[in-house]
Amino acid sequence: MDNADYADDARAEPADPPRPSSVQEWWEMGKSVIIALFIALVIRTVLFQPFTIPSGSMEPTVQPGDYVIIDKYAYGYSRFSLPIALPLFHGRLFDHGPKRGDIIVFKLPRDNHTDYIKRLIGLPGDRIQVTRGVVYLNGKAMPRQELSPGVETGPFGMTRPVARFQETMPGGKTYVTNSYGPDGDADNTDVYVVPAKSYFFMGDNRDNSADSRFPEAIGVGYVPEENLVGRASFVLLSWNDKASIFKPWTWLLNLRPSRFFHGLG
Repeated sequence: MDNADYADDARAEPADPPRPSSVQEWWEMGKSVIIALFIALVIRTVLFQPFTIPSGSMEPTVQPGDYVIIDKYAYGYSRFSLPIALPLFHGRLFDHGPKRGDIIVFKLPRDNHTDYIKRLIGLPGDRIQVTRGVVYLNGKAMPRQELSPGVETGPFGMTRPVARFQETMPGGKTYVTNSYGPDGDADNTDVYVVPAKSYFFMGDNRDNSADSRFPEAIGVGYVPEENLVGRASFVLLSWNDKASIFKPWTWLLNLRPSRFFHGLG
C-alpha cells in the first residue's frame, strides 16, 4: 500500500453535531418569545401605545372605530405610563408640558384606571367659561367660524344633523367641533379656574362629551398632570360600526382606508 492510500484510509470522517434535545428547543423558543414580549413592553411603555376609540365624544376629529397611536414620550412619564400603574413614584419624569389644543389620552381622575381621550383647552391658572357654545379663555372668546352642517351617526345607525364650527386656539391651532345647538347642558357654564398641576379638557363633539365641564363624580373634572398618558399622534387604522370582533370576515369588509394614517397633530 502506498503512502497516499494509507493517508486516505486513516482520515476520520467528521462526526455529525449532536441534535439539540426537545428541552433545549423549547428553551430557545421560550427565550425568543420572552425577548419579543420584553421589546414590545418597552416600546409600549416608553415610545408608543395603541388605543381603540369606542365613543363619539371627539367627533368629527376622532371617530368611533379609529385605532389611534399615542406618543408616550411627548410629556414625559408618570406611574400611569406603566402597563400596571404601580405607585413607584409620583409626579412626572422628564416632564414636557402639553400645549393647548393637543389631543391627549389620560386616566379618568375618579378611578385612575379608565382611559379617556379629549382635547386640552385649559392650562394651570387659566379661566374658562362657555357661553352659548362659545369658549372664553381668560376672558376672550375663542374665534370660531361656522361651516357646512354635518351628520352624526349614533347607536343602531341612527343619524342626526349637527352644526360644525372651525375653532381657533391662541397660537393659531384650528380644529372642527360638532354642536347640537347653543343651549345644551354644558353650553352655558360658570367660570372654571384650572388648579395648579392640573388641566381642563373638552371633547370636540361639544354636546356629546362628558369632560371637564362636568364635576369629577359625573364627568372628568380637572385632570392632574400625572394622569396624562400621551399625545394622540395619528390614526393608524379605522373600521366603521359594522365591524365586529366576533365576525372576522367583517374586519376587511368594513375598513375605512380614507382614515388610515390620518394625522392628529
